[in-house]
Parts: sequence; C-alpha cells; structure tokens
Amino acid sequence: MNKVILSGFVGADPTIRYVDTRPVAEFSLATREPARVGADKRPIPERTDWHRIVMWDANAEYAEKYIRKGSRLLVEGSLRSRVWEDRATQKHTIHEVYVTAFELLPR
Repeated sequence: MNKVILSGFVGADPTIRYVDTRPVAEFSLATREPARVGADKRPIPERTDWHRIVMWDANAEYAEKYIRKGSRLLVEGSLRSRVWEDRATQKHTIHEVYVTAFELLPR
C-alpha cells in the first residue's frame, strides 16, 4: 500500500501549469516534529521536513483559488519518485506526494 498523510503549513503559493488541458498545482509543505527527550534521556531537537505536493484537475483549481503561503493543510495521497537529468547530464531524484484528498485547516 502506498499512502501518505501529512499535516503542515504551505511554504509558497501554488504554481499552476497545464498539461494538455489539465491543470496541475505544485507547492511545498512543511511538517514539524517537536523537540523531545529520547529513551536514552538525550534531547532530540525539533525537526522540520519539506515535502513537494502535486495536485491535479479540480484539486489544482481549488489550490489556485484558496491555498496560499502559510495555509495549514492536511493532505492524503501517494508517494511517487521520478528521476530527471539537468543540462550537465547529472541525474536528480525527486519525491512528490500526489494528492487524492485534502482539507484546509484553521490556523
């Protein structure tokens, strides 16, 4: 099963592009793990992770209208990886969350 559920804050306004006639929204989402004390009594500092979010079709249109930098968002989807090559022929791997459902949360 490939299922991802994330809750966090939007890092930048979504960018919208079109593949044929289908809208695609892309933006970053920050999730945070609070600081805590480990089992061995050592402190573990707060940790923030950034995720690349991809929304298609009606979800993308909603994102374009209502999702902004700083919005609190709950997303559900699947994790996908892809490889691309830059102009210097160096390969890069990117991991993205393809959203199937989401909810705009109150701040």
